[in-house]
Amino acid sequence: MTKSLQGHLLAAPPHEFDPDFVKTVILLIQHSQQQAVGVVLNRPTETTVKEYWKSVLKKPCDFDGPMHCGGPVPGPLMAIHCCEANSEIEVLSGVYYSVTKKNLDKLVRQPDLRLKVFDSHAGWGPGQLDQQLDAGAWLSAPATAEHVFSDGEQLWEEVVGQA
Repeated sequence: MTKSLQGHLLAAPPHEFDPDFVKTVILLIQHSQQQAVGVVLNRPTETTVKEYWKSVLKKPCDFDGPMHCGGPVPGPLMAIHCCEANSEIEVLSGVYYSVTKKNLDKLVRQPDLRLKVFDSHAGWGPGQLDQQLDAGAWLSAPATAEHVFSDGEQLWEEVVGQA
């Protein structure tokens, strides 16, 4: 296995034709010999987190940012944010990951938090991501909080330029 790329960005190369990944940028949340898990940062949906929470979970929510499609693998709900107190994993300096219901409920009640909520993710089995990296299927670059919380459509171009 290559060294862990947790906290790195994966950018689909310009020649990617899989519709799940064309011009995507993925933040790797975990990367080990057993698995790799990440979320697509640049696929917001038309639904806001507030709308989702009200219609699906029937609970109050103060966060009005968009829900994100994190990849082709459905569920569970997960979030990337900057609140250490409500996190399970520190992905990179100042950027945290949460998946527990308790933490997610607390996070969406903070209207001004740097937060992205995902309804799906990208996942790889043992050695699968390393094989794809060796084959040139992904470009990789270290992530920053600015990359992670960027709403700009230029994120893919920026990461491809750095990789």
